[in-house]
Amino acid sequence: MKIGKKSSTKENQLLLFPLQKQSIMTYRKFLLSVLAIAGTTVAMAQPARMQVIHNCADKAADTVDIWVNGPTTTKLENVPFRRATAYLNLTPGTYNIGIASKTSTAVTDTFYNLNATLAANTNYVAVAGGIESATGYTPAPPLRISVFATARTAASNPANTDLLVLHGSTDAPTVDVRSGTNTLVNDIAFGNFSSYLELPTADYKIRITTSTGFPTVQTYSAPLQGLSLGGQSIVVLASGFLNPAANSNGPAFGLFVALSSGGALVPLPTTTPESFARIQAIHNCADKAGDSVDVYLNGTRIIDNFAFRTATGFIDVPAKSPVNVGIALKNSTSVTDTFYNLNATLDSAGTYILTANGIESPTGYTPNPAFRLSVFGGAKETGANSGNTDILVMHGSTDAPTVDVRAGSSVLVNDIAFGQYNSTGYISLPASNATISITDATGATTVQRYDVPLGTLSLGGQAVTVVASGFLTPANNSNGAAFGLYVALATGGALVALPVNTTSVNNVASKKYDFSIAPNPANDVLNIMSNAQLNNSTITITDVAGRTVKQVRNNGTQINIGDLNSGMYFLRIENGDSFGVQRFVKQ
Repeated sequence: MKIGKKSSTKENQLLLFPLQKQSIMTYRKFLLSVLAIAGTTVAMAQPARMQVIHNCADKAADTVDIWVNGPTTTKLENVPFRRATAYLNLTPGTYNIGIASKTSTAVTDTFYNLNATLAANTNYVAVAGGIESATGYTPAPPLRISVFATARTAASNPANTDLLVLHGSTDAPTVDVRSGTNTLVNDIAFGNFSSYLELPTADYKIRITTSTGFPTVQTYSAPLQGLSLGGQSIVVLASGFLNPAANSNGPAFGLFVALSSGGALVPLPTTTPESFARIQAIHNCADKAGDSVDVYLNGTRIIDNFAFRTATGFIDVPAKSPVNVGIALKNSTSVTDTFYNLNATLDSAGTYILTANGIESPTGYTPNPAFRLSVFGGAKETGANSGNTDILVMHGSTDAPTVDVRAGSSVLVNDIAFGQYNSTGYISLPASNATISITDATGATTVQRYDVPLGTLSLGGQAVTVVASGFLTPANNSNGAAFGLYVALATGGALVALPVNTTSVNNVASKKYDFSIAPNPANDVLNIMSNAQLNNSTITITDVAGRTVKQVRNNGTQINIGDLNSGMYFLRIENGDSFGVQRFVKQ
């Protein structure tokens, strides 16, 4: 008996062809699904990557175990001080990063823990720092792990080396990292990272300075080319103690490099300091054509749109070799636009003040002494005594005669002419409020009196430059800025106008008017507190540029300031032959 018959080839084709077409379509869909799932799986499988660096200089933690506990658990055993791991591949998720003694056996042995969520395809740097011991370290910020996300395992440009800086020295202050005239990292404090620096791979000198840029704490060699770090990304750590004696004689301060490949940190050697001088620039040219200028140093623009009656802080410039300082009108495009150039060779570690004075315009100003940079060597960035203010005087008014500066019967500055600094250098005065007079060279005629609120301005321990600025006769000088005395602080910024003392020149026996104000800062109303009568007193408020913004006759104990813009102001009360000045801030 035949159970079936053999199909013919044709029958097989008829049966198979419809099925094959359907199968191919189904197979294509299947392949696409598989590829989509595979792609998703690959994306989900991208790990988080983390480098761990031991930078805790506490001797009690000279070697530690580090536990990275989350979706997976990794124990880094016996990690010594100043050592880095390579980047670890970790499953994305939430981790507990813990530090334990070098003899730990379980994650529960950790004495410090940080919870962190690590994202897929993201790189992290985690640095252990701070102090674990209860005593023996001054200061003793507690142990911590500082984490930087979006770390780099290689430079973004193969011709560069990318640097991430961490301040990890517990007893070092807030510092700058500088190289040449460039500030690479500004005001970095303990426990903080910088952003990445992308530097051409070369050999550099870098220096650690205080946050003001001066003095230099130490200078280091950073041989990026010598260490073959082209195309690499590194972490540079401030490590150890500036004062080991106050920190259990622990390891001394230094800069160390952690490579992406891990291993012992590489110390950067100290080297001879760079030759630099420090200069402060003051713009005191009242010519309207130069209301803002550009400043070039050796062909590079270093200050853009430098405004009249402002000052820079002290900045670093090369020393012991010729430099060229060029001045151009605002919005210049290159050094070829400069109209004035000063060539000089500055002393290493010298400090200078450069004040722009004079007239650039060919007409419209009488007299019109030519534009110049007046240079003072031996400048001070701080005062010599915390109870005094050190004052340098500069005569920068083109139409003012030779004058004296007097305080009562004392001659503070004698016969100073346009373009000159006080010939005897700095004057040290008690940091309290006072009044000075500008007189002719004989001292017989008083031109103007000014309040000098050194106490109100909290200028104790500081060094400042007082500049005679503007025109005695604006009508003869294109209606330019009127004459006044202005203070340039060592930190720079807008010059601070000294208030005019309106006491009659025939009534020199003025008395101090004691009062206080609150709140300070204030929003809408200032309350005035005084033991003296306020009736019929005149209250004058001026801004830092010396402009009168409000003046009232007062019979009460309050004054409305709601109409003033936010900023710092001076409030002066005059009553008969008495006066007083207080500074306040309008929020």
